[in-house]
Amino acid sequence: MSIPGPLETRKNTDSSAISTNIPSFRKFSIGHMLLDMGKITPVEAERVLRLQKESGMRFGDAALKLGLITETDIQLVLAQQFDYPYLLPGQGNHPPGLVVAYQPFGAQVEVFRAVRSQLMLRWFTSGHKALAIVSYNPDDGVSLFTANLAVVFSQLGERTLLIDANLRYPQQHEIFNLKNKQGLSDVLADRANISEVIARIDSFIDLSVIPAGTLPPNPLEILNRSTFDKLNDQLVNQFDVILYDTLAFSNGADALAIAARTDGVLIVAQRNHNRLNDINVMNEQLRGSGAEVIGSILIE
Repeated sequence: MSIPGPLETRKNTDSSAISTNIPSFRKFSIGHMLLDMGKITPVEAERVLRLQKESGMRFGDAALKLGLITETDIQLVLAQQFDYPYLLPGQGNHPPGLVVAYQPFGAQVEVFRAVRSQLMLRWFTSGHKALAIVSYNPDDGVSLFTANLAVVFSQLGERTLLIDANLRYPQQHEIFNLKNKQGLSDVLADRANISEVIARIDSFIDLSVIPAGTLPPNPLEILNRSTFDKLNDQLVNQFDVILYDTLAFSNGADALAIAARTDGVLIVAQRNHNRLNDINVMNEQLRGSGAEVIGSILIE
């Protein structure tokens, strides 16, 4: 993002007159960023500076006390200062369920950060790069969960790739507003090159998505092709974290094929919705495929 220099001159209605009362701020100071975002005017910034000098308050606190900005404005500026971007309501056209994008400081997002921390300790810092996210029922919300998890990994600065490997009922292209003309299925069927289907999500740091692509008549056979192994080997050299969104276990054995390639699986279950016996059967079959079940998450 291009940020103007710390001292600007703006023309009045009289083109020969130049205003020189614009406060000077360090480039990435809160004052400079609030000015750059249009949250305060130069005159208002001077009021804030006077109060700040008189009271010893921080610039943001002084601006809040004067009623010139809101707490949301402060959080937005802090997020930019620390390279932790998020979206305001209406931006990006993502579903409200992508809470890490729209409510990054809420209690619900802390759950995703906690999951991220556990996965970093248990899996990704141990030399592993890929992980399959698996659920038992199709309405367990695993696609939205995986999308949120991918965003929080990217916010950590990890080069993150989210792959929609649900070749029957894909959702990631809808969540991230992508075209689904070509994707994973087309690469596995040698109909497209991997570089042609990776979509960079500009709203977030270091997040890319591969949509499912053309829905094949034989998804399980496509996923069992040797080209999947070659693809996964290629991607682990380009990304730090690779998350696979998968078909619900009750709808087919696709997740088993993916788990065999990623070696690691995270199970997502919905409270008061999944039977314990179903989860245990799925757990056993995933382990039987050679994958390590890293853990399970119970969501509302």
